[in-house]
Amino acid sequence: MRIFKNKTDLIAYVDALKSDNKTLGFVPTMGALHQGHASLIRKGLQQNDVVVVSIFVNPTQFDNKDDLIKYPRTLDSDVELLKEISEDNIIVYAPTVDDIYGNDVKSTPFVYDGLEHEMEGKFRTGHFDGVGTIVKRLFEIVRPDKAYFGEKDFQQLMIIKKLVEKHRIPVEVIGCEIHRAKDGLAMSSRNTRLQPDYRKAAPFIYKTLKTAKVKFGTKSATSVSEWVENQFAEHDLLDLEYFIIADVDTLKTVKRKSNKKTYRAFIAVYADDIRLIDNIALN
Repeated sequence: MRIFKNKTDLIAYVDALKSDNKTLGFVPTMGALHQGHASLIRKGLQQNDVVVVSIFVNPTQFDNKDDLIKYPRTLDSDVELLKEISEDNIIVYAPTVDDIYGNDVKSTPFVYDGLEHEMEGKFRTGHFDGVGTIVKRLFEIVRPDKAYFGEKDFQQLMIIKKLVEKHRIPVEVIGCEIHRAKDGLAMSSRNTRLQPDYRKAAPFIYKTLKTAKVKFGTKSATSVSEWVENQFAEHDLLDLEYFIIADVDTLKTVKRKSNKKTYRAFIAVYADDIRLIDNIALN
């Protein structure tokens, strides 16, 4: 398996692949890979000759520096997981912060037509500037034909599509279904940090989302939101940060339902000091 630590070598290798008319998929990650990542990579391999997987904990998208410090870094085990998928058709790009940012470790401001001000944007200052900065740089380095992102970070997926549209980046962005553990918990690198009691409690998040979806069929968005808030108010271990029912196109919180629009429910929950997010399509 080819593992590149600097962009100069990777760019040269990608040039050679492109001159050989190879199609290139791309899965950007922050490492601590799990079966959710694996599902994206497998889809990429089905649709492309080669898939580049980047493994880089991006400092500019963390508003909480403690979260950045604690974020799991497991490159050796990540590579082993990738080898189980394919040793021949996966390329790893695991750069240093210096290789990406040089001496200027800061994000560039981006405008995403208002998508950045909803949900996560309200709770994580500067987060989507950091996301836009790193994804745009990685797209410029890797130059993929297709890039794959999980729907667990649905707002991020929408923002990256907007980034590609506004900056005319020649890549097709493909959203992939949320990959879940058997008990329903959405796969996340942060799950490995959950203490046993919190890990046992965490599937309550998805269970609540599924019930909210059923209720949304007959009740107002406001009453569904109030029901969810009450469920978490009574929970001993999980603290609700937000539950929002939003228009899929604008991500704005719905005031009154319309049969002509598509909605999704979004949730952020703290399990001790670990922040978990999830979402579900409602109609």
